[in-house]
Amino acid sequence: MSTTALGISALFMVGCCALAQIARVISRRLVTREGLVPILINEAIAAAELCACCFELIIVADNFGVSMYAICLFLLTIWWGRVWGDASACPYTHMEDVVEGRTSFKEMALRSWAELMGGCCVYRVVQLFWWLELAETHRGRAFEACNADLQVSPYLGAVIEGVATLLCRLASKTISEKEPRFGSYIDSFIGTSLVVAGEWRSACPIRSACPMLVSQVVYAFNYVLLAAFNFSGGYFNPVLATALKWGCRGHTHLEHIIVYWIGACAGAVLSIPVFKLPAVRRILLGEEAASKSKKD
Repeated sequence: MSTTALGISALFMVGCCALAQIARVISRRLVTREGLVPILINEAIAAAELCACCFELIIVADNFGVSMYAICLFLLTIWWGRVWGDASACPYTHMEDVVEGRTSFKEMALRSWAELMGGCCVYRVVQLFWWLELAETHRGRAFEACNADLQVSPYLGAVIEGVATLLCRLASKTISEKEPRFGSYIDSFIGTSLVVAGEWRSACPIRSACPMLVSQVVYAFNYVLLAAFNFSGGYFNPVLATALKWGCRGHTHLEHIIVYWIGACAGAVLSIPVFKLPAVRRILLGEEAASKSKKD
């Protein structure tokens, strides 16, 4: 494929990020009072930005390979980490907050609804862009029938998504607690490695920054998450999975909910007690953290 097509895809993703940032600025000026409304608007914008870019990333992966896909995703995750603020565009982070008593069930439900609306509604914008067929890689994609990524039973798929999400959340909690230098870049690297786990086999270039995490967790991703990509798609985000694959041929609506909502959310919530286990903390954080956890 030509570099022109790649440039058009890149410009589309940059444009989506720019429009989302403009929308944040406008919303902050229009909604000046504090409360739940600006939070919900921010979540909807973040989810729309995430899903719009991921739709186009599918085009990049299909036509330019996983390496270019990984570069784009890595840069995007760094940008999102800087501009999203308190938004996560992922429902299970709010479920974790409910379990740990940091938010209410009402706020969790409303945030999840806002994310779902933002993520699903933005597809019409992407579809319109593809319909214009400005690049050869967009030909026929606007109204193309989609196929589900689920290749196993929904219950096994839920287990795969759940275990993979559990590992992802353990990595994020470890980075949050250790607060290493360039922590946001490390988190972006791990997020990218989740998506390209099937291809990534080389030694990690950030080993000196976070040795225990890399040696014990990231390499585990390569094998556990490889199963996710081959058998369930490996989305690790219910909103993203629903925006991209709801209604696709190959699974029913109920099976979709079991795999991508129940499975992923159960894995995220399970990460809370698992991360508090002394043995897990010893592996991820070292002996001092494990000893401190026992004293507490």
